[in-house]
Amino acid sequence: MKGTKVIDPHAIPSWEISGFVEYITSGHKQGDMLLVVPEGASAVRLGDEASIKTKVKVRDGMFYSLSFSAARTCAQEEKLNVSVVPNKEPKDWGVLPIQTVYSSDGWDCYSWGFLAQSNDIEIMIHNPGQKKDPACGPLIDSIALKALPNPKRQRGNILKNGNFEEGPYIFPNTSYGVLIPPNIEDDHSPLPGWMIESLKAVKYLDSNHFAVPEGKRAVELVAGRESALAQTVRTVPGKTYDLTFSVGDAKNSCEGSMTVEASAGKDILQVPYESKGNGGFKRAKLRFKAISPRTRVRFLSTFYHMKSDSSGSLCGPIVDDVRLVSIRYPGRV
Repeated sequence: MKGTKVIDPHAIPSWEISGFVEYITSGHKQGDMLLVVPEGASAVRLGDEASIKTKVKVRDGMFYSLSFSAARTCAQEEKLNVSVVPNKEPKDWGVLPIQTVYSSDGWDCYSWGFLAQSNDIEIMIHNPGQKKDPACGPLIDSIALKALPNPKRQRGNILKNGNFEEGPYIFPNTSYGVLIPPNIEDDHSPLPGWMIESLKAVKYLDSNHFAVPEGKRAVELVAGRESALAQTVRTVPGKTYDLTFSVGDAKNSCEGSMTVEASAGKDILQVPYESKGNGGFKRAKLRFKAISPRTRVRFLSTFYHMKSDSSGSLCGPIVDDVRLVSIRYPGRV
């Protein structure tokens, strides 16, 4: 170590570093800013083109999700590249923008999904930033890897993982959920069965820290129309289907008039929800007639919302317990 800079590439147990990497303890001062570490006492900061990597034993052919906590330390746009080797798919890495802050304390947890192509892999987190000040690099804290089962349709539901119970690892001592970033291919999504469309992330929540309508997990739509949750399913043209789901708030100081827009193919339903920020939900149903062999089911929040705790953090309505069933006799009540 030289001050906070890590000199030896193998100084951090089980990890190998490259470039300008700092070992930061909680309470470290950067100018007028006090750096706080969410779990434990230490974190690492990645300067320009710096990286950390580690070797892990996994099961070849299994899907995995990587969760890690990160925070930006300067005002400019910051990104992180996440990659795994070996990888037969060219340019298959995650580019995670960390400019937008979704939590109240400046730290967010991010997730990334991948398919293991060997029993022995190497995971790398890399800062591709172009700034010359290494102190402007992002901070990285807790990192976890979780195996994801191949999602199967449950009885009475055409959708896969409609209750969102399968998803990325959530650190038990953190209270800000896990962000599932946008533009992820469906087969590599850290939220099995689902993909995130548009520009911004959605947030994956647990019942230990948030109000969840059903089970232990739910999804919060935190970026208005800029983030949408979607799944494509097989349907029979001309057949009638019911899409039912829960809309609510996570008991996280997200208040106001909310609207969730649900769509199935060309059919759209807007569900209003009045949130007092104290938890609660309502059920909604969209009945539609399929017009093609494949139908895209999609959810988004029609408005932006910010928490009422003066943090300026983005928030939004939650969606849970999504079910899609075919209706044999649609004329009956």
